[in-house]
Amino acid sequence: MSIDTLTYLDAELPEVYRNMSSQELDERIARAKQQLGRDLVILGHHYQRDDVIKFADYRGDSLKLARIGAEQKEAKTIIFCGVHFMAETADTLAQDHQIVILPDLRAGCSMADMADIEDLEEAWEILQERFSDTIIPLTYVNSTAAIKAFVGKHGGTTCTSSNAHKVLEWAFSQKKRILFLPDQHLGRNTAFAMGIPLEQMVVWNPQTVEFEEVKGDLEQTRMILWKGHCSVHQKFTVDQIKRIRERDPEMKVIVHPECSFDVVQMADDSGSTEYIIKTIEASPAGSKWAVGTEVNLVQRLANENPDKKVVLLSTTMCPCLTMNRIDRPHLLWALDSVLEGRPIHVIEVDDETKHWSKVALDRMLAI
Repeated sequence: MSIDTLTYLDAELPEVYRNMSSQELDERIARAKQQLGRDLVILGHHYQRDDVIKFADYRGDSLKLARIGAEQKEAKTIIFCGVHFMAETADTLAQDHQIVILPDLRAGCSMADMADIEDLEEAWEILQERFSDTIIPLTYVNSTAAIKAFVGKHGGTTCTSSNAHKVLEWAFSQKKRILFLPDQHLGRNTAFAMGIPLEQMVVWNPQTVEFEEVKGDLEQTRMILWKGHCSVHQKFTVDQIKRIRERDPEMKVIVHPECSFDVVQMADDSGSTEYIIKTIEASPAGSKWAVGTEVNLVQRLANENPDKKVVLLSTTMCPCLTMNRIDRPHLLWALDSVLEGRPIHVIEVDDETKHWSKVALDRMLAI
C-alpha cells in the first residue's frame, strides 16, 4: 500500500457524502456499480439495512457470502456490507487478484471481540495443564481470523449455526472435550440438543481466568464454553415469549440458537438465519410467527411474506448496531474510491493467519 492509500484509508467520511440526498445517493451508487461492472461484486449480510442491501448482488450469512465472493472470479473488488470478521473471512477465501473492502471500519462484532487471541492463548495453556491433551478447539465463524487460525493450528475447525451439530459430532470423535468459542449460547444449545447434560458443561471466563457455572464434577466436563454472546440475541427473554403467547396463542415462536438456553427451550423452534428464513417461507398462508433475531431481517421477512404475520419477538427494536454502520454514504465512498484507483478500507489478513484460518474452514467444509 502506498502512503497515499494509507492516508486515504485512515480518513473520515468526507462531508460531501454526509450532505447528499437519498435520491442522489441511490443514483450515484447505481451509476458506480454500472461503471465497475463485472469487476465488482457487492455482498450483503441478512442483517443489513434495506437501503443498503437493495444494492447487494448477493445476500446471505457470512460464510455463504465469503464463498460466493471467491467464486466471482471476474470480480477484482469485493465490497462486503457486513462486519469486520466477515470481511476477514472473505479475504481468507478470496482469489489472489481480489481485494475485499469493508465500507466502514467501525463495523465490528461485539461477540467476535469477546474472544481475544491473547486471552485464548493464556486459556489454552491453563486448560492443557488441567485436562491434558483431551481438548479440541472449535470456533463459530463469528470470530476473528486470529481465533480461526489458532483453532486451525491446534487441530480444530469452525462451525456455522447451520452445521454446529455435525461439527460437534466430528469434534467429539477426535477428543473427549471441546473448547467452544466465542458464543457460549450456540455451544450450549447445540450440545444439549445432542444429549449432553448441562452438568457436563462449564463456562470459561477469560476476564477472571476461571471456570463458571460448574454444576458437576469438573473431570466429567465435555463442553468448555467461552464466555461470549451476541448482544442482539441476548435481548430476547422468556418473559417476551410468555407475553406473545398470552396475546395470541396461535403465534409460533422461532429463535436463533445464539439466544439463551431458557429462550431456546421455551421457543417452538430454533435454527440458523437460513433455517428461520426457509421455515417461514415454507409455512402456510395465515400462519403467525414471532421471531427472535435481528430486526432488519424480521422486517424483511414480514415484507416478503405478506400472506403471513411475522413480528419481532421483542417489543423493542433489536438491531445489530455495528452492522448498521454500513450505510449508503459509506458504500458510495467505497465505490468512488475504487473508481479513483485508491480503494479505502481494504481488509487484508496476513499470510500465516490466512493459511491457518483456511485450514480451519477447509476442515469444516470436509466434514
